Amino acid sequence: MNELRRRLLGGLAIIGSGAVTGAANAQGTWPERPVRMISPYGAGGSNDISGRILAERLGKRLNQRFIVENKPGAATRIANEFVARAPADGYTMLYAAAPFAVVESLYDKLSYDPAADFQPVTLAVVAPVFLIVNASLPVKTVADFIRYAKSKPEGLTIASPGAGSGPHLTGELFMKEAGIKGLTVHHRGDATAYTELLAGRVDATITAITTALPHIRAGKLRVIAVANESRSPVQPSAPTLAEAGFPNIVGYGWFGFMLPNGTPASVVDRLSGEVNAVLKGPEINKRFLDLGLQARGGTPAEFAAFIVREKRKWAQVIRSAGIKGQ
Repeated sequence: MNELRRRLLGGLAIIGSGAVTGAANAQGTWPERPVRMISPYGAGGSNDISGRILAERLGKRLNQRFIVENKPGAATRIANEFVARAPADGYTMLYAAAPFAVVESLYDKLSYDPAADFQPVTLAVVAPVFLIVNASLPVKTVADFIRYAKSKPEGLTIASPGAGSGPHLTGELFMKEAGIKGLTVHHRGDATAYTELLAGRVDATITAITTALPHIRAGKLRVIAVANESRSPVQPSAPTLAEAGFPNIVGYGWFGFMLPNGTPASVVDRLSGEVNAVLKGPEINKRFLDLGLQARGGTPAEFAAFIVREKRKWAQVIRSAGIKGQ
């Protein structure tokens, strides 16, 4: 009996060793099937467009399909929660947006933990935030815009791509610093925000310029300023808000890759390396600039540190402005 028991245990040890080896091999050959890339905004906006460009490039590099799925709504929380609850196997990822860093400051309760449930991978794209008006508005400078705003007793209406987004918070900070009243009207991405602006149903928007570029070139929309530290190569003719006397107003949208926490380190490192390789291509940089975006890149640790800085910065703005999540 002892000899039989010894042989059985030895066999089980070999089987167990094979299982571990098989798991390691599975991680090493990722991806072996299509990867779902969850976008927190609707189709047509800067998050969706840049995500699809990167998905196409990653698919070609890794010889596998990267499928973008739009799950807009609830200030990106719907998409965030979906990925937080997904298996940590590398086959469901989040193309996260700026609200990811501020939802804890906006909402008392969340159904997921932004710090504990996610593994940052790479900051992919930064979207400079521009103040843009309908070309029919009698406004050409920031000073003009402020005078126009103060002439409206009921206040301005400003379209936002989503509650808690970088553009939303930048717009709230601008209104506070400029001493103007305004109602922020939230949408599910840039595309619908610009639809409202083109129709004249809102006075302005402060957001990424991607989906506005054709309308700017056609003379239907006018760029007033950019909320960058310096002028953006995306639209170098646009002065910064600092040039107009508002040096504290710096904000932008951003998009980056995240995986559910617990995803094997080999998959995290592989995805980070492949995204960075795509972002270094000169053709991708030019394409993003043409869309009003700027490629970034970096390590998982750098992306994690970036999120911490964004969280601290905007938490102060949220508290001082009394902003509550909707």
